[in-house]
Formats: sequence, C-alpha cells, structure tokens
Amino acid sequence: MYAPLMRNTLHTHFIEQTEVAIPNPKPSITPYFNSLVALSLFSMEEEMVVLIVGAGPAGLATAACLTQLSIPYVIVEREGCSASLWRNRAYDRLKLHLAKEFCVLPHMSYPKDAPTYIPKDQFVNYLDSYIDCFNIRPRYHTAIESCMYDEGRKCWAIVACDMVTSMVVKYKARFLVVASGENSAPNIPVILGLNSFPGEVIHSSKYKSGATYSGKNVLVVGCGNSGMEIAYDLASHGANTSIVVRSPVHVMTKELIRLGMTFVQYLPVNMVDAFLVMTSNFVFGDLSRHGIVRPKVGPLLLKSNTGRSAVIDVGTVSLIKKGTIKVLGGIFNVKGNIVEFEESAFDSIVFATGYRSTTNNWLKNGESMLNDDGLPKKRFPDHWKGANGLYCAGLAKRGLAGIAMDAKNIANDILSTIGSVSGWI
Repeated sequence: MYAPLMRNTLHTHFIEQTEVAIPNPKPSITPYFNSLVALSLFSMEEEMVVLIVGAGPAGLATAACLTQLSIPYVIVEREGCSASLWRNRAYDRLKLHLAKEFCVLPHMSYPKDAPTYIPKDQFVNYLDSYIDCFNIRPRYHTAIESCMYDEGRKCWAIVACDMVTSMVVKYKARFLVVASGENSAPNIPVILGLNSFPGEVIHSSKYKSGATYSGKNVLVVGCGNSGMEIAYDLASHGANTSIVVRSPVHVMTKELIRLGMTFVQYLPVNMVDAFLVMTSNFVFGDLSRHGIVRPKVGPLLLKSNTGRSAVIDVGTVSLIKKGTIKVLGGIFNVKGNIVEFEESAFDSIVFATGYRSTTNNWLKNGESMLNDDGLPKKRFPDHWKGANGLYCAGLAKRGLAGIAMDAKNIANDILSTIGSVSGWI
C-alpha cells in the first residue's frame, strides 16, 4: 500500500509526487488498516501556491505566464479537454473574427504561414502547441464544488470532485485564478410558449453546420456574430432562414475592424469610430430599411463600455438585402410551431443568445471582484484583481488580447506578492 505525498517547489510549475511505502499491517487488522488509509487519502488536502480554475485560453495563458516566472501552480478543468468551447461547441465555419495580431497568447506567436484570420481548427492546433511549449498539464474532469477564503489560515479552501471516480478532492491555495470564462453555460431567454414548440430548439453551442437544414424553415434568435454567421450558413445550405434582430448593432467588415484597432493605438477613439461608421455606411448603405439599426455610440467605444462587439459581416448583409434571409423583430409568443411575428411557422429555432458565467455557483467569497452575474465589478483595465489573492482572467469581454493582458498582470502581481508571504516560498 502506498500513499502519495505532495510537495511544492518554486523551480517547476508542477507538483511532484513522492511515493512513501507504508509497512504492511498484520493480516488480522488489514481491513481496518485499509479503511484508515482510505479515509486519510479521502480527506487529504493538497497544498499549492496557485490554483487556476479553467483550461480555456485564459487559464492556459495564465499558466504560461506563471511558468515563465517559475511560479508553481495547478490548473483544473471540468471538461475532458482544454478549450472545450472551441473544440466542442463552435460551428464548423468559425474563424477568429479579429486579425491574428490581436489574438496572440503571451510568449508564443502563430506560425509564420498562418492566415490573417485563423480558422477554428488552426486555433485549436495553436492551443495544443501552446500547451506542449509550456508543459501545461491540466487536471481534467475536475469540477470545483465550492471555494471559500479561510481567514484563519489565510488561504483559499477548495472542494472539488473527480468526475471520473466521484471522489472528493480538497485543495489549499494561497492564490486563486478564476479562468472558467464568460461562456460557462448557454443562455436561452424565457419565451412564453417555447416548451410547446414541436420542432428542434437548440443553442448555438450545439450548432455545427446548415447541411442538415436544407429546405427547412429555420429561425435564428440573436444578431451577434454567431447569429449572423449561422444565418448565413443556413441560407447557404438552402434553409429558409429568418433572424431576430432585437437590438441596434454595428455591422463592419473584418478589414475595417482591423484598421480601427490599429488606428486607435494612435488616434482618439471618437475619431476612429467616426471613420468606421462613415466607411461602414459607404460599404453597406442604410441598413435600417432592412431592420438593422446602428447604435448611437461608435463600435470601439461601445465595445469598451459594454463589451458588445460589432458584427463582422461574412456575407449575411448581402443575403438580407436580397431577401434570402428575413429580418424579424422581437419574439412575443410561441404557439405550437407558430412563432408570433406575422404567424410564421418554423421547423427549428437556433438561439444565438450568448452564454452566462457560473462562477458564483462555486465561488463563495468573490464579492470583492465579481458582481451577481459572475462578471467583474470594476471596469477594464482594473477588473482582474480582487481581495485575498483572488484574480480573474478572461472575464472582461476583451477577447484574446484582453486575456493576454490579464494573464501577464496576474502573474506579475503574484510574483510581487509571493516573496513576502510566509510559509509559501
């Protein structure tokens, strides 16, 4: 019988396991002895410097930055793989909406031959190379059940579940990084009568391709990037497609956004926004007659203030102008397969209505950093740090560039703190 003991080292980012032999007990007391060992292992608390929750891009970037500073950490992930949103919940035709120079994680660039706008599969390959480069070893199938700051011991006490064995796992960490993402759970709005709809109702996270919808009447709810691109994909595969546009939205080309993000590094944001709106109007014309109204606030300032992104057109606008894709207003009611606009009948509904954070389900002392929705209380760029060694990465709605900034800030702040924390160095 062997019992693993964990010990930390500041010279590597993983925790070594040392096996210590336990002498065999007398045969007559073997069952009792084994039960004591099992109880000891069950309740053992593993001690670490940093615990990162989530192995998406934010968690991986934070792990890489800690590695560069020789700070030990453990990273846990509920799913059975890293970046599960990109691997399992993204539609087939997805590409990064921003140019690659705005989508680089810390300390590793894309291959020289990578396209300007990275396809989903190539981005996943980049993440796999990133994991290998920094020797990141997430503990998969580990679900955080609760996390609370222990004032007496000055550390975070974490209870997790190994989803493979159903065993309880306990951690003690001086620093906690919430990197579980804004997109933890699909968000489907409450709509009267939706449960009576006889057709298919899915969230965009389950949508892969329009190939199976040819000839069907499909309603897309949501006019963000996912909704607009899914509508285009459906129409391109022969589906009779309608899209619900409930809010004002900026529509831009990817080249315009790239220019804007470059210009804003040198020019005032209101000047850049004015240029983007003027040029977009020239490219697309007045879209209000097609049911798409532009917000009063410019696209970059709107993103900065609210996190709402402009829609990068992939060809959807042209199909809307041709009447191939119909634009509808807000949903009021569902009666059977009739969705109340003009008594329109649909076979399927795809909700491209975003996600919500589930962090507050398990984080019990996060009020210094997160609001009731599990998102940062403070505005960017001061959002990433809470009290008692609590941090968040990737929750500011700033994309991959924001993730890179968060990861670097967190690692540097931990480094500046760690030398003065007794018992952790």
